[in-house]
Amino acid sequence: MTRVAAIDCGTNSIRLLVADADPERGELVDLDRRMTIVRLGQGVDRTGRLAPEALERTFAACREYAALIKEHGAERLRFVATSASRDAENRDEFVRGVLDILGVEPEVISGDQEAEFSFTGATKELLGRDDLAKPFLVVDIGGGSTEFVVGDDHVRGARSVDIGCVRMTERHLVRDGVVVDPPGPEQIAAIRADIEAALDLAERSVPLREAHTLVGLAGSVTTLSAIAQDLPEYDSRAIHHSRISHGRVREITEWLLRSTHAERAAVPSMHPGRVDVIAAGALVLLAIMERIGAEEVVVSEHDILDGITWSITR
Repeated sequence: MTRVAAIDCGTNSIRLLVADADPERGELVDLDRRMTIVRLGQGVDRTGRLAPEALERTFAACREYAALIKEHGAERLRFVATSASRDAENRDEFVRGVLDILGVEPEVISGDQEAEFSFTGATKELLGRDDLAKPFLVVDIGGGSTEFVVGDDHVRGARSVDIGCVRMTERHLVRDGVVVDPPGPEQIAAIRADIEAALDLAERSVPLREAHTLVGLAGSVTTLSAIAQDLPEYDSRAIHHSRISHGRVREITEWLLRSTHAERAAVPSMHPGRVDVIAAGALVLLAIMERIGAEEVVVSEHDILDGITWSITR
């Protein structure tokens, strides 16, 4: 077993996994897995720059994670940064801050690399199951982008497109710095138009409709699972490998789109940092299911973070 640490820094959240890895058996034993909402991508779609307050929130989380990595005695660390830092003009400022705190440079990976990591993390433990037909379509709905990967034992096609829960919310649901609550038909239609255009783009290089099993990753999807199960609190064990039908996804999405901030915040499994962006994330998932005719989505708590971890052990 090798003790390793991986950090995934996205548009909305930064996450840490410290684990003991056994490559021969294909086993990861979690020692510490946690997530912090930092909204690194705050305003990036509009300004093209990482906001000072967003950088400070992210660096504060990095300092906390550095202490945990040292406490657990991880032998290796890999830090991967995704959509927001890939798009920002001042990403060098972000890189320098992370290097000072953690001693490693964040790797600002491409959307295709992001998709490969997501696929590995999500499917490594699903490959031997008889109840799930291949190929898989792994969909990672992040804050700034969504990754699509089709594959079975290997990746057949991958594409990243710029539709994420934060990006869609900021682009269409913010007026004078405040989230429209609830959104009107015009705002919802504008989000749907962006999503459909992005799906058209993804289908040019990824055979989405050839997939037999849809696997959904990241906070929008896992939160939908928690809501679907009416969980009294967020419970990773209950969420991991749960299944949500297309009809239930549609019902929850419609409720989220007509709900108020207070109603969404009252959901016991809802992370405070997702209250304003969950409706857009749910709409992305619903549109994907409708596009490919998926009757259900298999929800995975194992995603890009696990894929990054496996990459360290090679």
